[in-house]
Amino acid sequence: MSGIKSLFKQTFIYGMATVLPRMLSFILVPLYTTDGVLSSVDEYGEISVIFSYFVLFNVVLAYGMETAFFRFFNKEDDEKSVTGTATISLLLSSFGFFVIALWCQQYIASLINIDVKYVNLVIWILLFDALVIIPFAWLRAKQQPMRYAIVKISNVAINLSLNLFFLLALKDLAANYAVFESIYRPNFEISYIFIANVIASGVTLLFMMPFYTKIKYVFNAALWKRMMRYALPILIAGVAFSVNETFDRILLKELLPENIADTHIGMYSACYKLALFMTLFATAYRLGIEPYFFSHSKSENPQKNYAKILEYFVAFGAIILLGVVVFADILKPIIVRGEAYWEAMWVVPIILMANFFLGIYHNLSVWYKITDKTKFGAYISIIGAVITLVINILFIKEFSYKASAIATLSAYASMVLLSYYYGRKYYPIPYNLKKIGLYLVGSIGLSLLSFYQFRGNYVIGISMLIVFLGVVYVLEINEIKKMLNKN
Repeated sequence: MSGIKSLFKQTFIYGMATVLPRMLSFILVPLYTTDGVLSSVDEYGEISVIFSYFVLFNVVLAYGMETAFFRFFNKEDDEKSVTGTATISLLLSSFGFFVIALWCQQYIASLINIDVKYVNLVIWILLFDALVIIPFAWLRAKQQPMRYAIVKISNVAINLSLNLFFLLALKDLAANYAVFESIYRPNFEISYIFIANVIASGVTLLFMMPFYTKIKYVFNAALWKRMMRYALPILIAGVAFSVNETFDRILLKELLPENIADTHIGMYSACYKLALFMTLFATAYRLGIEPYFFSHSKSENPQKNYAKILEYFVAFGAIILLGVVVFADILKPIIVRGEAYWEAMWVVPIILMANFFLGIYHNLSVWYKITDKTKFGAYISIIGAVITLVINILFIKEFSYKASAIATLSAYASMVLLSYYYGRKYYPIPYNLKKIGLYLVGSIGLSLLSFYQFRGNYVIGISMLIVFLGVVYVLEINEIKKMLNKN
């Protein structure tokens, strides 16, 4: 139980590092969707497509080395060799990509039909972000969550401040002060957004530079080969995940008529952000849980703790799911300011459920990471990606972004079932399926009923939420008391 206490402590701090910056960056969604900031919904759609490619290349440039670093950092006796090998590998691959991408930027821009000036800025962001992968992983492995949190929060604070400066203040400053005229460009909003990202990522790299001065640069070729064998399935899984998470925007761009594609992408991407509450919770939980999984894998009966961790995750996630769905229309004008985007609100419960299942999958994935069977993670993720692609390709033309939302939910739900099935064979964990099933069925059923049948009726919606909270309290109060008494 003390291990779980440690997990929640780290998860809280990592949550601060993830939730607070994301909550700050949350302001960007209302900023971008406020009338007059961007010229149209189409521009927000264009930004969303560029970020979809950005997510995909971020995964490729990491190529599973972060997870491999965690595994071998806890597994090997020589931590310095693991750190040095992983760092040198990322340095060489990152700068290699940077040179090739800059050389081929015109070709890349024409291939993906994006303005080359945006491609150039994204290349710089990708380089800076790749160079902090191992430094951040090292902080987590060394259990330094406070420093991790400070740097992460600083990154988003800088990004947010620059977005506000460029999009809200710069035009008026340029009109009144000559010093600002040289940096102001009309109709330059999309470029300003990516310039803000470049500066924020560059400053973050400067914050993490002390890591590069203190480590021992030792490259162990044999160790690197073993790390790569472990990492490559993670890479495949990561690419598949990026397909599930963002490739639908690219497919919407390609499959919908040109005159409506960017508009539908903009509406879908904006309303998708209402699932951020679930994403924040799942991400913070994953950041805290991944080092815990590896560091406690050799403890006595770790499966019991792993089972309890999933149970807690599902309980909290179920509450978040139902709470956000009940109050979705109250949150809507706060987060997505322009009414032109609200047409896509239909997807909110679906995307919330999809991200809930993704969080469950991350918890279930412990078995193939602990047993070094990461190839199963790749297989499962590929199946999820295939489901995403097939549903999108078959149904986007008829159902637009609704097909994309259902495809995402279908993919993650399938991955949960597959991971549980194979995990039971190779690394059995005694999950409390009755309790977990009750939380899942209860929260999903009440969420769908609240949103699609009683939307706007807050007496019924809040009553559903109170009843569900009461059920969770009754079922978990004894466990909470045990934990408090033990502590």
